[in-house]
Amino acid sequence: MREIFLDDSFDVEETTVQINSVMSKWSICLLDINGHDWLIYDYDMNLRYLFRFRVDFQNIETRIKLEDLKLNIIHHIESLKDETTYRDNLISSQVLK
Repeated sequence: MREIFLDDSFDVEETTVQINSVMSKWSICLLDINGHDWLIYDYDMNLRYLFRFRVDFQNIETRIKLEDLKLNIIHHIESLKDETTYRDNLISSQVLK
């Protein structure tokens, strides 16, 4: 598993390209967006990548960047026209505490 850490200064476009590149691999099937952790699994449900966002969810600018990133990634996944999918739980009660 490869772990990638990102802080509040992450660039949406650069990170979009990075995640889209991973999601386009034939062996990848699921992106699980779960608050700070974006987990990418292969078809055997082995965790292959972990994008860990060390960001302040209370900061509105950071939240907007995360939402933009999420929408970019979802759009890309839906354009793949294969079995690749995602689960979206970016904002949860745990994160907002």
